[in-house]
Amino acid sequence: MGQMIEFPRPDGASSPAYLARAAAANAPGLILLQEWWGLNDNIRATADRYAAAGFTTLAPDLYRGRQASDADEASHLMSGLSFADATHQDLAGALAYLRGTGGCPKVGVSGFCMGGALTVAAAVHVKGLSAASCFYGMPPAAFAAPQDVAIPFQGHYADIDDWCTPEAVKAFVALLPPGADIHHYPAAHGFFNSSRAHVYDAACADQAWQRTLDFLRRHLQG
Repeated sequence: MGQMIEFPRPDGASSPAYLARAAAANAPGLILLQEWWGLNDNIRATADRYAAAGFTTLAPDLYRGRQASDADEASHLMSGLSFADATHQDLAGALAYLRGTGGCPKVGVSGFCMGGALTVAAAVHVKGLSAASCFYGMPPAAFAAPQDVAIPFQGHYADIDDWCTPEAVKAFVALLPPGADIHHYPAAHGFFNSSRAHVYDAACADQAWQRTLDFLRRHLQG
């Protein structure tokens, strides 16, 4: 359904991304942010799925073509990514592209794991977004504090998670502005990723998907 494109960043450089267009003209837009594995087939399939649900979806390739096949490689790639550059350049450029070339009147952001952390960062720093839905991610508070989230926010968190631990999530959620839409699942970190059988939980993933669509439609459509 989708295709690889290049879009401009505010600094004049360009970013590669996977673009999946919704069928309707002037559909709402969504910036979809990768896990620490990279812009892989699973993220592309998720972008296609969002497009089929009515959202023109742009998934920036934050690793510039690189993908990880194991956790050590993924950790290395993530540690080499500047969250500030990704947020202020790639994500700001993605928003401008969707609102301009994409013709999207409203744009939201959603992401998983590392992309979930960047979803929070976008909700704090990228002005002009209309909603954010985060899957099991939290950025360093020094870069993007939860109390500074300025748009409607939804969070999906796993009860079995040694990165976004239940204790850390509780502290994070307590600092969010009132009205945040927070959900907890009896599942492991990465439960939405159907390509990772040892953590995927179909029931939790289906519930989170419907909640996300309801949330995005409420804030991006109309």
